[in-house]
Amino acid sequence: MKTNLSSQITLNRVSPRYYRPENAFERSVLTRLEKIPTDIYESPEEGANQIALDIAQVIRDKQKAGRFCILALAGGNSPRNVYSALVRMHKEEGLSFRNVVVFNLYEYYPLASDAVNSNLNALKEMLLDHVDIDMQNVFSPNGTIAKDTIFEYCRLYEQRIESFGGIDVAVLGIGRVGNIGFNEPGSRLNSTTRLILLDNDSRNEASKMFGSIESTPVSSITMGVATILSAKKVYLLAWGEEKAKMVKECVEGNVTDTIPASYLQTHNNAHIAIDLSAAANLTRIQRPWLVTSCEWNDKLIRSAIVWLCQLTGKPILKLTNKDYNENGLSELLALYGSAYNVNIKIFNDLQHTITGWPGGKPNADDTYRPERAKPYPKRIIVFSPHPDDDVISMGGTIRRLVEQKHDVHVAYETSGNIAVGDEEVIRFLHFINGFNQIFNNSEDQIINEKYTEIRNYLKDKKDGDMDTRDILTIKGLIRRGEARTACTYNNIPLDHCHFLDLPFYETGKIQKNPISEADVEIVRNLLREVKPHQIFVAGDLADPHGTHRVCTDAVFAAIDLEKEESAKWLKDCRIWMYRGAWAEWEIENIEMAVPISPEELRAKRNSILKHQSQMESAPFLGNDERLFWQRSEDRNRGTAALYDSLGLASYEAMEAFVEYIPL
Repeated sequence: MKTNLSSQITLNRVSPRYYRPENAFERSVLTRLEKIPTDIYESPEEGANQIALDIAQVIRDKQKAGRFCILALAGGNSPRNVYSALVRMHKEEGLSFRNVVVFNLYEYYPLASDAVNSNLNALKEMLLDHVDIDMQNVFSPNGTIAKDTIFEYCRLYEQRIESFGGIDVAVLGIGRVGNIGFNEPGSRLNSTTRLILLDNDSRNEASKMFGSIESTPVSSITMGVATILSAKKVYLLAWGEEKAKMVKECVEGNVTDTIPASYLQTHNNAHIAIDLSAAANLTRIQRPWLVTSCEWNDKLIRSAIVWLCQLTGKPILKLTNKDYNENGLSELLALYGSAYNVNIKIFNDLQHTITGWPGGKPNADDTYRPERAKPYPKRIIVFSPHPDDDVISMGGTIRRLVEQKHDVHVAYETSGNIAVGDEEVIRFLHFINGFNQIFNNSEDQIINEKYTEIRNYLKDKKDGDMDTRDILTIKGLIRRGEARTACTYNNIPLDHCHFLDLPFYETGKIQKNPISEADVEIVRNLLREVKPHQIFVAGDLADPHGTHRVCTDAVFAAIDLEKEESAKWLKDCRIWMYRGAWAEWEIENIEMAVPISPEELRAKRNSILKHQSQMESAPFLGNDERLFWQRSEDRNRGTAALYDSLGLASYEAMEAFVEYIPL
């Protein structure tokens, strides 16, 4: 069973020539805007295996010389695959860690003396407990020391690193704010090991380990920038599109304390290892015409023309030969003969993405439409990771599909129970208690006891305490009720609302379990039952909490299993990916754009507002201060405005989709 198919989504076919140059000359041409040696791999596993091989060679060379190998290691997800590869090499190839000394890059502060959620424990779980390292050679900042001893403690930590002759290899990830270790924006080039206050983004990222933002420590003891740069070799690892923006800043931007990872540009032996998703914003991948001759395809041409329109402030049909020649796109003039020919091609290409019939228009020529006309009506499943992602991301399209008489099902993949505030539970308990009193059921002893038990628990609940199973159940019921109300508002029958409650989600914490066969089988059973002609899934793979990706992987895994068994229904099914909660599709990737009128946009807002528990009091609004309905409307209006600026039809708003073709 393939459970990571979302990681293999490539929105644009990237020529290997851009990330695997044939020789040093080609590489120097492609990477002339990159200030740190950067290797791009097709998958995180491929990149991690190569880094592990390099580290293993350093360990073996030190063993032959009879010397210690000093590693500075980070926690988090970025190096996880590297550690897995090293463990495999230890077990299968006899790689010994007896001469390895490990310095933990950072530790959270303050930690309780019995805390299990520490970075050191994470390193043990991923690597140290599975190899033959002498634990006396593992050193870590102490998250439990007294505040008045921190300064001296950090000085001694630096001294201990020096006593071993310095760090041979440092393995880093890059944070959402460009931090390395926990050297947050503003960190100085000469900073050493110290206590640092965590940025809000860093705390949000760390909250996955600690269960909630309230129980996440506010600071960390981290190796400083100077400490990291003193390493003889530094690897920075980044996987996934959520890291793409910071990778570009680090590799191609200026050295600045606002992006501490950019300090690696000053190191003479730093290397960046990334996958194609994390490389998406690098010039040689995103705008290759600026550094080399291109292998042009339809998507790359569209990307280039949209970029040129934005650069010149012109709509597509007003671009001139001069515009192309002055901005590195003369190759297109050679291919198509004139700006006019290219302009018409891309104008028509974008025009054909626009449709008011997302399920296909019956009895119409569908040659240039994104969806086929037949069959009509279609059976459709909209998979929603949480019980509001459907209306946030494609509420206008859902209403259009229902109005056009398609058989629409909505499948809510998780209960969404941890995203309900305690005050919502109390509000509903008050209602139940009042209902019982009004209708003379107050003598119901069981209800009264449960009411008292939950009220008392919530009253005494402390930051970091997990909800009881009863409270999680009530929170799940609240979200179910809201989802049903939204479906009813959109004229979707209640027997077409499916609450899958995938098991991976039900931990009661932000950190979820890995996807399992049980999750996939639940999705698969629904697919077999409905046999859809259209499937809509979440494409928000940069969702900061990871639930969207796991839910999409469950759907893709189920589809993959059905494909292996040659399911007849799958041959007549198309799969569309939506975004909206956290980001929007880039226009060069959009394959279906559904216009939304002002009235439809208002109805979409009302659908989102049915999810009352997710308004101002929702725990996971993130760093974006706008409410979900505001974000959604702004993104939909922004997509419409972009089409308008390119000289296409002007609409109030648009929802955008990209087709997924099973591998």
